[in-house]
Amino acid sequence: MNLGKLFDVHLHFVPDVYRDAAVGAGWATPDGMKGIPPWTERGMLTMMDELGIAKGMLSISSPGIHFGDDAAARVLARKVNLEGAALKQRWPDRLGLFASIPLPDVDGALAEITFALDELGAEGIYLQSNAGGIYPGDSAFEPVFAELDRREVVVFLHPTSPACPCCGERERPMPRPVLDFMFDTTRAVTNLVLSGTLDRYPNIKLIVPHAGAAIPALLDRIIFCAELMPISNISQEAIMATFSRLYFDVAGVPVPRLLPALRSFADPARLFFGSDWPHTPQPVVARLRQGLDTFLAEEPDFLAALQYGNAARLFSRDS
Repeated sequence: MNLGKLFDVHLHFVPDVYRDAAVGAGWATPDGMKGIPPWTERGMLTMMDELGIAKGMLSISSPGIHFGDDAAARVLARKVNLEGAALKQRWPDRLGLFASIPLPDVDGALAEITFALDELGAEGIYLQSNAGGIYPGDSAFEPVFAELDRREVVVFLHPTSPACPCCGERERPMPRPVLDFMFDTTRAVTNLVLSGTLDRYPNIKLIVPHAGAAIPALLDRIIFCAELMPISNISQEAIMATFSRLYFDVAGVPVPRLLPALRSFADPARLFFGSDWPHTPQPVVARLRQGLDTFLAEEPDFLAALQYGNAARLFSRDS
């Protein structure tokens, strides 16, 4: 099969300054995983060449840059963003940047948004599914979303471990990415929708990872329960409309079941390829990409748009 080029909106980087800070803060084995994956600039570019990734948007992964101390998080966010900007400057045709912000420190986050967008030229902002157990639709974060909306920012949402101890299996502890990442993403997006945050700030372009996580399976239940319980004063029609205008990457395992469910409500022009490398190793990314190509072989135009064209249009000022 003649594979087309890729625009990867879910590409992680792990500079030494971040690895050292995470390990020093006690996060050598984050989210129940065995460790932080190896990463080098040359290794990333080689992987991109071998998999046909023409351009990638860099982001830090879980557990993010806030390890409990606001001042330290501000410093680490700046260091990480400077590292990302330097990579982007060296490879302007290959790389873009979703800058990290030190939530739940609102003042620090606002300062870093200004610096990252105005001084570094970041293409968007990286946001975790919760910040110290506070979900993004919380009123404490209203100034952050107001600023992101004013600037019409692309926001890349990424899961992290929930604050509650949800993984208490004694005999076979389950790494958080297996289930909890998916449910925390779903909780974060549902929180943003039902709180009215995304309606108040419609200029934000929110990218939801992993083909919407559990949203495609739970969307009808969320809408139904929002009125039945009630947990929101937003109409069912408005809730559906808000979910339908979100953006989604298809990192992970979107076929054969999840992608068709996602396509039942998502705008096909707002679906993007995502590798999740290096946390997903290169051979696995290649296999997942091959599965996506095979599954969509009879829809070449849709496949080409998902893998490159949609993201290229969204980030047209850099593509």
